[in-house]
Amino acid sequence: MSVESHPAGPPLRWLGRTETSALLFLAAGAWAATIVLARSMNGMTGTMGFGIGAFVAVWTLMMAAMMLPSVAPVVSVYARTVRSSRPARLTALVAGYLLVWAVAGLPAYGLAWLTSWLDNHHPAGAHALAVGIFAACGLYQLTSLKDKCLDHCRSPFGLLLHYGSFKGRTRDLRVGAHHGSYCLGCCWTLMVILIAVGVMNLVAMVALAVLILAEKAWPRGEIIARTAGAAAIGLAIATVWLPWLAPGLQAAHTMMMGS
Repeated sequence: MSVESHPAGPPLRWLGRTETSALLFLAAGAWAATIVLARSMNGMTGTMGFGIGAFVAVWTLMMAAMMLPSVAPVVSVYARTVRSSRPARLTALVAGYLLVWAVAGLPAYGLAWLTSWLDNHHPAGAHALAVGIFAACGLYQLTSLKDKCLDHCRSPFGLLLHYGSFKGRTRDLRVGAHHGSYCLGCCWTLMVILIAVGVMNLVAMVALAVLILAEKAWPRGEIIARTAGAAAIGLAIATVWLPWLAPGLQAAHTMMMGS
C-alpha cells in the first residue's frame, strides 16, 4: 500500500501530538456548546428562529464539532512543516478551514428556511423534499466526485507536495480553505441531511461525525462511503411511507399520520 493511502503515517500516531490534542480539545468545546444550545432549542426545526447571522454562527459551531476530529490527521502532518510561529500559523489554517464551512452555512440557511416555509404551507412538498434530500445524499456518495474529494482528504502526505507551493502571509489560511473546500465537496450532502432530520439533532450529528471520521481515517473508507450511500437511498425509499424518519419536517409527519 502506498504512503498516501494512510491518513497520517503509522496508525493513530498523530493522536499523541500536541497540535492534535489542541484540535480535539477545541472540537470537544464545540460539542459542549452545541449540546447546550440543542437542549435550549427543545426540538426546534428549520432555521430554529435564527436570523441568517446567528444561524451561520451556530452552523459553524456545529461544523467545528463534527469536522475538526476528522481533519486532525491533516493538521498533524502539516504541522511538521511549520518551523516558526507554529500556534499562530496552525490557528490560521483551522480558521481558513472553518471559514469554508461558515460560507456553506449561507445556502444551508436558505434550505432550512425553505423547509420551514414548506412545512407550514405545503406539507406534501416538505415530505417530498425530505425524500429528495436522502436520495440526493445517497446518489452523491456513489459518484466519482465524492471519490475524488475523499481521496484528497485521505492523503495528507500527498497534500504536503501541493501545499509547499503556497507562499505569502496568508498561505496557512489558504491551505485551510483549500483543504476545507475538498472536505465540503466530500461531505456537503451528509450535512444537508441535518436539514431533514433537524439541524441540531444531536443523535444525527454524532452519527454523521462518526461516519465522516470513518470515511477519512479507516483504511477502507471508500467502502464505508458507498455503504452509507446505499443506506441513504434506502432511507429515501423508506421515508416515502414513513415520514417520521425526517423529524425536521414536522408538519409533513403530522399530515401523513392523520391521513
